[in-house]
Amino acid sequence: MHTLNLGILAHVDAGKTSLTERLLHTAGIIDELGRVDDGNTQTDSLALERRRGITIKSAVVSFDIDDVTVNLIDTPGHPDFIAEVERVLSVLDGAVLVISAVEGVQAQTRVLMRTLQRLRIPTLVFVNKTDRAGARYEQVLRNIAAKLTPNAVAMGPAVTGLGTRDAHCPSYAADDHRLTDRLTDLLTVHDDALLAAYVEGGEPIAHTRLHEELAVQTGRALVHPVYFGSAVTGAGIAALTSGIKELLPAAQGDADGPVSGTVFKAERGPAGESLAYVRMFSGTVRTRDRLPFGKRPAAAGEGKVTGIDVFAHGSDIRGASVGPGRIAKLRGLTGIRIGDAVGVARKAAEHHFAPPTLESVVVPAPHVPRGELHFALAQLAEQDPLINLRQDDIRKEVSVSLYGEVQKEVIEATLAEEFGIDVTFRETTTICLERPSGTGAAFEIIDKDDNPFLATVGLRVDPAPIGSGVDYRLEVELGSMPYSLMRAVEETVLETLGQGLYGWRVTDCTVTMTHSGYWPRQSHSHATFDKTMSSTAGDFRNLTPLVLMAALQQAGTTVYEPMHRFRLELPADALGPLLPVLAHLTAVPGPPSVDGALCVLEGEIPVARVHELQQRLPSLTRGEGVLESAFASHRPVIGSLPRRSRTDRDPLNRKEYLLRTALRGPGPSGE
Repeated sequence: MHTLNLGILAHVDAGKTSLTERLLHTAGIIDELGRVDDGNTQTDSLALERRRGITIKSAVVSFDIDDVTVNLIDTPGHPDFIAEVERVLSVLDGAVLVISAVEGVQAQTRVLMRTLQRLRIPTLVFVNKTDRAGARYEQVLRNIAAKLTPNAVAMGPAVTGLGTRDAHCPSYAADDHRLTDRLTDLLTVHDDALLAAYVEGGEPIAHTRLHEELAVQTGRALVHPVYFGSAVTGAGIAALTSGIKELLPAAQGDADGPVSGTVFKAERGPAGESLAYVRMFSGTVRTRDRLPFGKRPAAAGEGKVTGIDVFAHGSDIRGASVGPGRIAKLRGLTGIRIGDAVGVARKAAEHHFAPPTLESVVVPAPHVPRGELHFALAQLAEQDPLINLRQDDIRKEVSVSLYGEVQKEVIEATLAEEFGIDVTFRETTTICLERPSGTGAAFEIIDKDDNPFLATVGLRVDPAPIGSGVDYRLEVELGSMPYSLMRAVEETVLETLGQGLYGWRVTDCTVTMTHSGYWPRQSHSHATFDKTMSSTAGDFRNLTPLVLMAALQQAGTTVYEPMHRFRLELPADALGPLLPVLAHLTAVPGPPSVDGALCVLEGEIPVARVHELQQRLPSLTRGEGVLESAFASHRPVIGSLPRRSRTDRDPLNRKEYLLRTALRGPGPSGE
């Protein structure tokens, strides 16, 4: 048997979960089709998912197509839960991108397709809901070619009975010239040998060779077969199933090689034990094996596997081992987190989508102890690290990062239902970031001036290319201080950059250590070690924020706000009234494209103003305007600069910082 780890991705309401149900029914895993509206689907197992009719968490279910075992991963379609999709991408062998034949290509569809192409994940396209009124064939194909990929190939002719429950989605015969001509044009672009055979042979290429090459190029994510059908009626499902088996590549891996896997989902069992969903890439894990796990470059922990649940035949069953290509739930690895490598790390985890751009303070009901709230939110953060808990010990508040308002509602409902904690949220605010405007440097020498710490630290801050993150470097000898002291400075630099001059995270910079110095362990004659005469890591952790912020103040920072790329379809005569509104919202529109009575306008708009545009659009366009938007980039804030309340000891205020540091006592020695 071969194994294929298959992701089902889509924009919201494209029918993705219904397609999952249909595939399971076709494979004989379920006897009756579940319905999202009825809350009885296989992969939407959370009570909240069943009640709201949306997928919130990714779910795994396994079935067989002849000699191929498919581990199907159903992912959320709502943009607020894109983090769930991101975690799944790193474990896929292939994907099915679902599009509604009624709504067509959406903004979320384009975001997903761009990411699938960038990661070179082999992808089939399934155009669902051909049985629904308003379903289209030619127009959707044109949209796919124009907005997703020009390398798409329809695997069947026009749908008959389109828009009715009798819609029939035939497949092309293997030798149908409409298919072979299109395949010849498309496949020869990427294969010189195939092109030479076609040119020199003087005859059409055999359909068998074209089909073989289609599988090769689909597997290389160069071309994308397109299928039409209906998950509700089952039309077109047989063709899609054949495509999954024949065109998507099976998982590879050496069962006798070193153990290597990736955690893409984490849960807690009934007794509170850790359950890690792991995709295995090589090696074999057995019960009672001891495994290292963690982020690169070094494992953060090690644990003994106490149980293995392998996905097979529609359920997860207890197994003695799991090999390459398979997905399993591993028990017993306490402390394991989403994104951790199990065994040998393959490569550093990458973010495929933009991070959350919104945040909100979680306010517990008066009777809820704050400790209970923090514990519950920490549990949720294990399952979704991108909610990024931000604890403010000064104001006794905790905030979470968000993708949107629906995610906020889900967190509120989850806290109430799973933990019995009632909360409300403050108004959602936008998360900005800071980048250095220039170069700045500062240093403090041990036992000089008003430096109260037994440490010498000098730092320089330089701007770096956009998207490069933070790069930490040394201009001092690595051996000039003990490694624990060097590490204390680097770790504190990265932590301190979480709050810049305006309170936002600082990124795209190079921080260089220019000065270092310490007092080695000393003691009075005939006495024990005296820490008042000897440098500790705590001295460096306490001094570094003061030096770094002084350097950053000299460099200056620019505050950037997140921007959405928008696309507006509206009546041409509504463009005039719309443009002043866009200017008021500080949007930057491009040149309009007018085709008769229809106008298309693209541009960028601050994330903070998207909701206002959505609210005003119906009255501006007589209800005919259609807005699509997705994260694009960050741009410098126009007008007054937003500030974020600090949650640290405020190293920008030296007097207050030293007072708070004295009240806290010495930092950890690290030695």
